[in-house]
Amino acid sequence: MSASTALDGFLDPLGRCLDAESARRVVELRVAPPVQQRIDTLAERANDGVLTDDEAAEYEALINAADFISILKIKARQHLRPICM
Repeated sequence: MSASTALDGFLDPLGRCLDAESARRVVELRVAPPVQQRIDTLAERANDGVLTDDEAAEYEALINAADFISILKIKARQHLRPICM
């Protein structure tokens, strides 16, 4: 099982816990500008091959968090989508 499949299965129950307002708020969630700037800086350093070990760990944690939030947003959108019959 891939990591994304496992995470998707892990988040399915969480997505079902959202009411409509909570789901909308999750969908509208945006990364704070200072955090996005840090991600961009670390991405550039990674592309240049000059990340320190601490920066690499920080970058990995940020990317993992972004992946988690992206999947949660998908679950929230699915919750908000009308059921077609």
